[in-house]
Amino acid sequence: MFAASAATALTIGSTAAHADSGSTDQQGLLKGSTTASYFWDDSSGRAGDTGLPAAGKPMQKGLVASPSWPLMTEGYVIYKGKKLPFFVGDRGPGDPSNRGVMLDLDAKTFAELTGGKFNPDTLGVDGVAGEGHIKIEYVVTKWGGGVGKKSYPVAFSTGAWAEKDDSGMTKQVSVKNAGH
Repeated sequence: MFAASAATALTIGSTAAHADSGSTDQQGLLKGSTTASYFWDDSSGRAGDTGLPAAGKPMQKGLVASPSWPLMTEGYVIYKGKKLPFFVGDRGPGDPSNRGVMLDLDAKTFAELTGGKFNPDTLGVDGVAGEGHIKIEYVVTKWGGGVGKKSYPVAFSTGAWAEKDDSGMTKQVSVKNAGH
């Protein structure tokens, strides 16, 4: 998949989502930066969730919500030199995406990136002084096959999440020294 790198796999039901775990000289399909928030959807309704994430997979570390990328898109996020894999398994953030919050990380990934601790009682992240948004870099390594925009993320209100993008960005971009 990537030259000179070890791959990490996330288990998604019977499907694995792969993202690189270490090389600084990699290929990606899209790279950029945005503000990210976090969520944890346990299907109980206690944290405002509405059931299983949109991809129909259970909530798990590495699952993010995107307002516009196709479900099952894969890549990694970087925050202060820490790099963790993701796959798009849900839609969102809704209204915050109108204010530039373009990725909703799962709470366990957010906790690991920020040095906080996931709290299973509140479904939040403790030890981050109330911080709920962070500036991250992202690299898309594989586009999902469903509906959504294969380009820089756009607000949920645009409806891009519901449109099939057959053109998309397929040219690889160099991601040298990402996050270092």
